[in-house]
Amino acid sequence: MIKRDYYLKKIFPFIDTDLVKVLTGIRRSGKSVMMLLIKDELIKRGVLTEQIISINFEDFDYIKLRDPFILNEWIKTKAKGIKGKIYLFLDEIQEVSNWEQVINSFRVSLNIDIYITGSNAKLLSGEMATYLAGRYVQFDIYPFSYHEYLLARGVSDSATEFQQYIQLGGMPFLINLSYQKDASRQYLLDVYNSVLLKDIIQRNKIRDADLLERILVFSFSNIGIPFSASSIAKFLKNENRKQSNDTILNQLKSCSSAYILNKIPRIDLKTQKILTVNEKYYVADLGLRDALFGNKSKDIGHILENIVCIELLRRGYKVSVGKIGNLEIDFVAEKNGQRMYIQVSYLLADEKTINREFGVYSKIKDNYPKYVLSLDDFDFSRDGILHENIRQFLLREDW
Repeated sequence: MIKRDYYLKKIFPFIDTDLVKVLTGIRRSGKSVMMLLIKDELIKRGVLTEQIISINFEDFDYIKLRDPFILNEWIKTKAKGIKGKIYLFLDEIQEVSNWEQVINSFRVSLNIDIYITGSNAKLLSGEMATYLAGRYVQFDIYPFSYHEYLLARGVSDSATEFQQYIQLGGMPFLINLSYQKDASRQYLLDVYNSVLLKDIIQRNKIRDADLLERILVFSFSNIGIPFSASSIAKFLKNENRKQSNDTILNQLKSCSSAYILNKIPRIDLKTQKILTVNEKYYVADLGLRDALFGNKSKDIGHILENIVCIELLRRGYKVSVGKIGNLEIDFVAEKNGQRMYIQVSYLLADEKTINREFGVYSKIKDNYPKYVLSLDDFDFSRDGILHENIRQFLLREDW
């Protein structure tokens, strides 16, 4: 178990505050381990183990506690025997019906510090807006970054390690499988099916599972390529499936809510307006894509884009695709009032490629940092535009 310092540093300031700490992210991304790391920190701070109550709602031993009334009574009975503050950890809270009301009840009636996890973005919508508005703080937990992958493996950066990372991804459990390809792909396929069934189909009461999977497979196949609901409708029509654009958009939204896909909007850099069509989608973990399709090295450019996009999101950037005239900038990343632009390329193999990747910035007149990232080791920086090796960029502590 590696100490995921980036997340811990973000969470620590909120320990012992009235805010409910909500850890969200795709299933198996390490949310439960984050709970353990927070508990370790509490114990270091002098909290007694008797003060900590932990429930994983996917554990059959706690299945009765999915009933909100039984959960409320069980927790409050336990609380009577605890001296001092109570620290409550509830894993996969979405399994409890009307959980928001129960959590709010604990918050107002007990001396308590609450931590919950969930695998669906709808966790933070609907009723929660009524019962916990302004009383929670959210932390998105992603699979291992490349830096965390290296730490967990106990190895140094190398082309071989990076190749393995982009193939099998960063799901934390793969460390237990020593990244053996067949075993890892079987595990990742199980994760994919689990997300599909539990976090999308069951959660959204989807009847046509075949349609959903076709849409998801299309999205996985077209990471980094702008497409619309109409594009998917044409694809489905070729497979003798007719479906409305609204249904397709709802299915895509369900996939994004389960964190298996990340929708990246496009922004017109001249008007600063968000464009509502032809967004790009990136998969939460490339290992899931590899498990479905195998190693598709011909898509290496989009695969590298996917890694950079997820790293930007992991570090808290708001990410969009920049459009200026007929040109497109892969990523516009914004945080704390600052912005940077990023172009991603496999290799700057010839002058035409170099001119294309660097030339897109000629129409950007501001002074925010502009990057071209590739797997080249030679530095091609020019005209104030920074070129950097993708591996080095991912491993840098700050940009």
